[in-house]
Amino acid sequence: MLNKFIGPAVLSAAALLGSTAVGLADDQKPTIVLVHGAFAGTSSWDKVDALLAAKGYKIISLANPLRGVAADSAYATQLIDQIDGPVVLVGHSYGGEVISNVQPKKADVKALVYVAAFSPEVGESAGSLSDRFPGGTLGQALAKPVELSGGEKDLYIDHAKFHDQFAKDVPEEQAKIMAIGQRPIAASALAEPAKQALWKTIPSWHIYGSADRNITAEAMKFMAERAKSKETVEVEGASHVVMVSNPEKVAKLIEDAAESK
Repeated sequence: MLNKFIGPAVLSAAALLGSTAVGLADDQKPTIVLVHGAFAGTSSWDKVDALLAAKGYKIISLANPLRGVAADSAYATQLIDQIDGPVVLVGHSYGGEVISNVQPKKADVKALVYVAAFSPEVGESAGSLSDRFPGGTLGQALAKPVELSGGEKDLYIDHAKFHDQFAKDVPEEQAKIMAIGQRPIAASALAEPAKQALWKTIPSWHIYGSADRNITAEAMKFMAERAKSKETVEVEGASHVVMVSNPEKVAKLIEDAAESK
């Protein structure tokens, strides 16, 4: 029965993990795995999903737990290792740390795409990279943390500041809905250092906005150059959610990575 839905369909991570029938499509296109970042969710990829699905790509939009780099990348690795054929990993924001730290044993990961994302060196964290390239205003936009058991804290962006901070180039009414649906990240995740830098061994593509207030354009340019990016796109005036405001450009870069030899 799963055969009917594989092909251009957008697959959920839950559906894939719950099935033993993975990679049943006949085409040779790689599977695209999209990993959202903090304060976002799988819906942040909706427009990109639609564009790639129309081109016949198999897509998995992974629900990133946002609990910590090691835990989240281990979760992603389990999913990725159940995919037959080549895979392109796409990470947004903190999701870039996740795709940099996966350790697939079976999957054929052919490309990494960083969408307004961190691509840390071993030992670096989101926090340390943000401190190295000051200018971001995320800290000033956070709401009061939610206290969790064990001393952990969940971080959210203040709804009143979400539009200006996170999605300035998205219509305000749309940003309000995004703020309501934002996924929190554990505060400790932003301080957790990377244990791997997959971009050192797998080619990468990078896209980001010049007006990003979460991760500065300077920081993302530095990370792209350090990773010897195959193609880097800076979108003039784009916010941190460049995949929402400029889905065509993001989808095109993902296609470029998917079609690379």
